[in-house]
Amino acid sequence: MNSKKLRDLIFTLHRYIGLAVGLIAIIVGLTGSLLVFQSEISSFDPQRRIGTIAPQSEMLPVEVVLNIVKTTYASQPKPPVEAIYWPTKPHEPMIVSVKTKKDESTDNYVNPYTGAILGNNLQPSFIQKSFDIILGLHMRLLGGDIGYKFVGIIGLLMSFMSISGIILWPGWRKLISGFKIKWNAHPKRLYFDIHKVGGVIASVFLIFTFFTGFCWSFEEFVNPMIYALTFSKPLPTPVSVVVAGHSPLGFTEQLQTAQAALPQAEFRKITFPTTPEEALVVDFKLPQENLAHGLSSVYLDQYSGKVLRVDSSLQASLGDRILNSFGILHFSIFWGLPSRIFYLFVGLAPLILFVSGFVMWWYRYKGKNRSPQTIKMVKLRAKN
Repeated sequence: MNSKKLRDLIFTLHRYIGLAVGLIAIIVGLTGSLLVFQSEISSFDPQRRIGTIAPQSEMLPVEVVLNIVKTTYASQPKPPVEAIYWPTKPHEPMIVSVKTKKDESTDNYVNPYTGAILGNNLQPSFIQKSFDIILGLHMRLLGGDIGYKFVGIIGLLMSFMSISGIILWPGWRKLISGFKIKWNAHPKRLYFDIHKVGGVIASVFLIFTFFTGFCWSFEEFVNPMIYALTFSKPLPTPVSVVVAGHSPLGFTEQLQTAQAALPQAEFRKITFPTTPEEALVVDFKLPQENLAHGLSSVYLDQYSGKVLRVDSSLQASLGDRILNSFGILHFSIFWGLPSRIFYLFVGLAPLILFVSGFVMWWYRYKGKNRSPQTIKMVKLRAKN
């Protein structure tokens, strides 16, 4: 197959795949734009309802906070604490998640300096409910596991669309023409220019978002493939050695051990064991990490306090570094605030590209169905 036939094949696939998946890609793109600042907007509402926290010099020990929260559930048969989320800013609350029912948890918002419980079991506001619907559309098209896989397939096809668009971009022949838009031209040419310029600007970032989405939807296949290609291995899950007649160690002591393993990192979350064999997991954020929740963890034996594993993102295997990069690329935090603002417009790209591509296809379709007499008359008018 020569280069012309290959280009024609890529062009045909680009056109018809775009027409087939464009509407779904528009939904995924627009909802993605709305979710760029979801964390800031979602956290604002609970903080507004629980009031302002005045920062002080030191936070209370974690065991003190736990005991305060547990006393509020004294009437229940020892509901397990699932996790503690550290505040990322001095004026934010500490969140203690308690499993109150089989499939339900209650978030307790605690002043980390005084231990006062500022609110719990807060009913979702209209904003939070709206974001839940938007997130469901973005990830699953509100279609459960099947929708999740379907969105992943759309992500793979849109990644191909972006790559093929880069290959077909006319700017490879003449750079200036690749970025030029003739605003006074015929609509067919105008939409072609909009398509080529908008596509080449957004293409790389569309690949970031759509391909990482595909990888997450099919992680059971993608992750082993990445580990195999990078000659890496997933680390085994650490387990605690159960000691008969011994209770787990105090959390303050274990946190000190975890902090010593990553002395430059900030606490982000404690995930408590749900079985006697599970390890206590402490999540951290290193200064070099972009994700707010961090990418590093320390696993501790809940009985002896022994460090079972340290996952530092700076020392991770190539496979794990690639997997860790998915969140950075998908959530647009590689350039901080500027890249997040830019992604607001990247989410609009599928809409712009679909509309412009559809207009080009429509003019081509109408041209093919014109009679020979009509074509002659159009050519005569063009000459005159």
